[in-house]
Parts: sequence; structure tokens; C-alpha cells
Amino acid sequence: MKAWQFVTENHPLELHDVPAPVPGPGELVLDVKAAGICHSDVGFLDGTLSGLLPKRPITLGHEIAGVVSAVGFDVTGFATGQRVAIPCDIPTPGTSLDGGFAEKVLTPARFVIPVPDGVSFDQAAAATDAGMTAYHAAMTVGGVKAGDKVGIIGLGGLGSLAAQVCVGAGAEVYAAEVNEKVWDLGRELGVSAVAKDIREFADKDLDVIIDYAGFGTTTAGAIETVRPDGKVVQVGLGRPEGTLNLQRLTLSRLTLVGSQAGTQEDCAAVLKLISEGKLKANITTISFDEIGEGVQKLERGEVVGRLVAVRD
Repeated sequence: MKAWQFVTENHPLELHDVPAPVPGPGELVLDVKAAGICHSDVGFLDGTLSGLLPKRPITLGHEIAGVVSAVGFDVTGFATGQRVAIPCDIPTPGTSLDGGFAEKVLTPARFVIPVPDGVSFDQAAAATDAGMTAYHAAMTVGGVKAGDKVGIIGLGGLGSLAAQVCVGAGAEVYAAEVNEKVWDLGRELGVSAVAKDIREFADKDLDVIIDYAGFGTTTAGAIETVRPDGKVVQVGLGRPEGTLNLQRLTLSRLTLVGSQAGTQEDCAAVLKLISEGKLKANITTISFDEIGEGVQKLERGEVVGRLVAVRD
């Protein structure tokens, strides 16, 4: 079968012929129907995250939805033909194992969850990472609830999903996004106001600010803007370091906490919201043959929302 594989840093993905997987005890094989392309894939290629990869070459693709095509010995709760997804974590396929940029993927059954009827494969793939990560940061870590005033930094794939989740929970949402082309999208999602810098909402007494960009200056702006006793949740890692106003952090009794990925329960909650029509990822679909080019487009900043490769 064909698979898009990482070979070395600063080198494009290569399309290789690899053996089709066979499940062992406790494992499933999925026919991949959709695989999302993530900024983490760019990070693997440019060397930022490549140290996390256990081998080379390795098939990337950690946002996976598909159909069970083979069931290993001792696996219960899954059957061939079942629609499923793999919530992203470390280790899961595409991060520590061969991933979903291939026709089939092998995975331990414990990583897999069902996909509800009515959820398309491309939306399910986006839910496994972007949706789960956005939800976990806002609801599980941020504790957003009805009546809260929430700041969201970045209206990309994660931030746009978080905006929907927070608005749906009854929060008042204010977004900071440097790309004015997506401001109208933010308003369509129910965001009360959009600006280039979160500091422009310093008079709103924001209870929680979630930074999905993470460029250092964005986190500094969140610390300077959130209300006293408020919380800043850090998700984005656009830069590995930043300079913060520790006086403001301390004297205003702020909470600064990191959030990464999520749980299977978070992903299941996202899939449920999608199935109920309460959440939808902004997706551009491509074919599996276009995955290599798609990663390069994402690296160049030419993608709005989530880019997902789909297979009939």
C-alpha cells in the first residue's frame, strides 16, 4: 500500500510502498477514510518536533477516522465495518506509530472510539486533534461556563472550534486574530467582537483567556488583559519562549496553565456536539495524493481552518 512518510528534517514527505498491516492481539486495522493535516506535521518536517518521532521513516498523520477492516485476537467492542476515530495523543498512530497518511493504519484497540452516525469522516478526523484540543483547553482546563467572558487568541482551526464550544456553553466570547480575512467567520460563529490584539479587550473583565497562538507576545497580552483572579490557558506553541509580566501575574493572583491534547472523553464530547449540529470544523478537503503538497501549503500559511485528506 502507499504511505506518505517522514524521512528526515527539512525534506518533504515521500510517498512509499509499505506492507499492509496485520492486527496482532489487542489491535485493529482501519481503512483510513480521512486524515487531517496539522501544524504538528509541519513541526516534524522542520525539526521543531522531530525529536518525538521514534523511527525514520515513519508514516505521519495523527488525525484519523475510518472503518474497522480487521480485528485482532482478544479485541472486544469493535467489529469490521464499524465507523471509528483515533483521538490524538502520545503515543498514538502518527506520533509514535505509523499513522494515517496511508491506505490503512494499525492501532491498539484501546486508542479507538466510535464515531456517531451522521458525523462525516472529515469532521471526525478534525475532532480527533483540533476539536479535542480546543474543547479540552476551554471546558476541561479553562472551566468555561455560562455567563463567563472568554478571550480566544487565534481563530484558526483550534480557535474557531473553541469559539463555537464557548458560545454554545453560554459564554460571551472576544477573539484576537491578526488575519482580518477570518474576522467575518468569527462573527458568524457568535463571537461578540474581534480585534488584532487581545489587549483591546482589557476593559471587558475577561474571566478566561485561551491562547491558541502562543507567540510569546500573545501570552504576555493575555496576562496583561485577563481580570484579577482570572485564568490564562496556554495551548499554542508558535514560539518556544516568551517574556511575561510576573508582577501582574502575582499581584493579580492569576492562574497560568498549559493544556495539551485531551482525553477520549473530550473527543467523544466533541463528536457528540458535531452529531447534534452544534459544532462544525471549517474544513478544506484534498485527496490522499495531495497530502505532500498539503503539508507544504500549511507551512506557507495558505490554509484557512483545517486541511483534511479524504478517501472514498
